Amino acid sequence: MTRQAPLLQAGPVELPDGRPPRRDVVTSAAEVASRVEDGAAVAIGGFVTANHPMPLVRELIRQGKKDLTVIGSATAGLEIDLLVGAGVVRKLIAPYCGAELYAPVGNCFRAMAESGQVELWECSEYILYAGLQAQAMGQEFFAWRGGVGSSIPELNKDLKVFPSPLGDGKEYLAVPAIPVDWAFLHVGAADRYGNGQHPGARFGDRIMARAADRIALTTERIVPNSEIRKNPLMTSVPYADAVVEAPYGSHPYASHGFYAEDAEHIQRYVAATAGLRKGDRSGLDTYLQTYVTGPADHEAYLVVVGRDRLGALEAEYAHLTHDRGVTG
Repeated sequence: MTRQAPLLQAGPVELPDGRPPRRDVVTSAAEVASRVEDGAAVAIGGFVTANHPMPLVRELIRQGKKDLTVIGSATAGLEIDLLVGAGVVRKLIAPYCGAELYAPVGNCFRAMAESGQVELWECSEYILYAGLQAQAMGQEFFAWRGGVGSSIPELNKDLKVFPSPLGDGKEYLAVPAIPVDWAFLHVGAADRYGNGQHPGARFGDRIMARAADRIALTTERIVPNSEIRKNPLMTSVPYADAVVEAPYGSHPYASHGFYAEDAEHIQRYVAATAGLRKGDRSGLDTYLQTYVTGPADHEAYLVVVGRDRLGALEAEYAHLTHDRGVTG
């Protein structure tokens, strides 16, 4: 697959030792979202209540993006539910949308799906990854056994059952490639040239990155390239097109290596969206005004959340990882 031209047009960084010049791709969440056209396909990384690129998610809503095809992770969280409730999503490709113990199914997702206001592309976790893998490999489809004999191909007419060409009597699903215009991912550290590292679980972020035409990272911190080069095997997303420095950028969800999920905030969101199935948007609208459209940017959002609360989440993470003997 041919990658598009770099997002930013800043001049290259000259290197003294004869290596090819590199391009500084640090930018803002607002700039990244401004490049996302209505109707684009956007993959959102992370997993349930961890590692979501929330400054980019909120910026899509602030800028009033419409008719997006949103691709969630294998277990997408309430970051997708928020986009659905805000009216950003036309089509959703995700096996799940919720927050497990906090919300088995997201309230906005459930209400909009039941009312037909959002189109669902039915799939399992591995059908999702098969479609992304096909896109990453430049194939029209990926042959997959999972789902054969289930009702998934009946619900999703894009999935085609076909006999094995090997003549062994087996059947396969042809899972079409899932196009991705943008992958929005959250990492712990990145350099100015788009090399990102996950200090914890990578989940499905790497296959999203490989399938996407363009990649934007939110990162807890920007580090020198020399730090990235100390452990290149940790570089899970190389050559992103944009890097947005965003401390606490996954809040209210956890960021591995930095802070725990904000259970109180997540529960507040779930309660705010509870009335949606009965046609009551007041709680959701209040939440959006308080935490999304009201704050001008990520820094303003953090002011609303409060530094004391953020510090408490860091302390909670440190306590949990110490008790479990986790060092990363």
